Formats: sequence, C-alpha cells, structure tokens
Amino acid sequence: MSTPVAPLYPVMYEGLVRAALLEDLGRAGDVTADACIPVETQARALFQARHAGVVAGLAPALSAFSLLDPSLSVRTLVADGAHVAPGQAVAVVEGAARPILSGERTALNLLGRLCGIASKTAELVRAIEGTGAHVVCTRKTTPGLRALEKYAVRVGGGSNHRFGLDDAVLIKDNHLVAAGGLRATVERARAHVGHMVKIEVEVDTLAQLEELLTLPVDAVLLDNMTPATLRQAVDMVAGRLITEASGGITPETVRAVAETGVTLISLGWLTHSVTNFDIGLDFESL
Repeated sequence: MSTPVAPLYPVMYEGLVRAALLEDLGRAGDVTADACIPVETQARALFQARHAGVVAGLAPALSAFSLLDPSLSVRTLVADGAHVAPGQAVAVVEGAARPILSGERTALNLLGRLCGIASKTAELVRAIEGTGAHVVCTRKTTPGLRALEKYAVRVGGGSNHRFGLDDAVLIKDNHLVAAGGLRATVERARAHVGHMVKIEVEVDTLAQLEELLTLPVDAVLLDNMTPATLRQAVDMVAGRLITEASGGITPETVRAVAETGVTLISLGWLTHSVTNFDIGLDFESL
C-alpha cells in the first residue's frame, strides 16, 4: 500500500487559481453565462473521468468555484490518489449555475493536467516495481504550477527532485565550462554551501565518473547513457553515491534503466509534455 501524500495548504495554490480565473474572466466577467442564464438558476454538475487513471489536484481545481461563490456546495467523491474507471464521478458542485459555468474551464484545466501527471507517474512506478529504483520529476515544469505538478507526481507514487535553484547544488556541463573543470567546480561548491546542502554532478562518460568518485559529492547524474553503460557506472559507484539516470528515458525503456541498479530515474517530460487527462463537467437536470 502506498503512503498517503500530505495535502497542499490552500495558501499554496489559491493565488494561482485566482490568477487563472482573472485571466479567463477578463474585464467584463463571463458575458455568456450572464447573458444566457437567469441569476436565480440553480444547477448540479458532476466531474466525471472519461478514461481510467489516477486523480490528483481536486482541492486546487475545486477551489475555483469557492473563490467565485463561497455559497456553492463542492463535494469530492474520491480522494487524490484514487484509481478511477471511465465514467466514474470524482466530484459534484451544486448551487448557482452562473459561477459553476464561469469556473468550469479553470477547474478542468487544473484537474486534467494534474491527473495526467499522476496517472503517467503511476504507470511508470508500476513498470519498475521490484527494482528498487524511484521515479522522480525535474524542474521542467509549467511556470507557476511547479508546486502543484510536483504534488501530482507524489500522488502518482513518484518522488520530487529539487524544487528550485535554492535547495541543492546540481553542477551540469555549462557550470563546468564556466567554472574551469570538474575538480575546481566541486571544490568551490563544497567550500561555499552549508553542511545541509547536497551536491550532485552531471557526467556524460565513465571517465568523468572516475574522476568524480575522488571528489566530495553526494550524487551523480548519469546523463544519456545506455543501460549497459549505466550498469558499468553503478558498479563503479559501488553504493558510494546516489545514482540518477536521466535523458531520453521512455515508458518503453524505463524498466531496462531501472534494472541497471540506479537509485533514481528522472524524467522531464513527466511534467512538461504529459498528456492531459480527460475529465468532463456535466450538468444534471434538477
């Protein structure tokens, strides 16, 4: 059984949901709903999954309705992390029809994106089950949505890489060029950061890895290596560092990568190119 994921505090998403609503409502509000729907009209609307997957992001998505009209009744029918079947209802909104219609697209945009990320993460986690490797996301997130997208990865059973530039050192090829080589860069980084800050270095070859193993680092990012080369790298590290495989990994190759013995498998496309999960909001007759 997977460990429940701690929910997000409203303060972590209300600002971005508010911004999304303002973007949609513009300067004049929802002119379609205001023109067509009498103000007293009541409605009941169901969020329904159009195909199977994992639900994530119900609280931020549904907060769109509460921000527009606090009197609306908003109920979840499943919890984040639930595996749902096609046609299954996941939430219901009841009350004045106008604000339900006005919040519909913002709520669906958020829910579809986050469910898509959680569903694909869960698929990858299942694919590498039993190997000991962990699926992790990257900083390749939608601007403004990082906290939510990384939350969706956790809901799907994955783990998070660093959240930003300020929570760990990750030395990549451009850093090495700018700073004057591997040893000088690592030694400068270690002298600069505190004892709580981890240092990871990206390497492209086994020769670079051999040099890195003589330096004071915590993790190595093995970039764009074949499974055979990854296996050699893991043998060289021999448990002394956290090993992370990255670059060009797909659902079709992820199992082979995991079986090399790497600790982490990072996938940028998990948050920047994942397919949206199809969820609809359908009004029912009262």
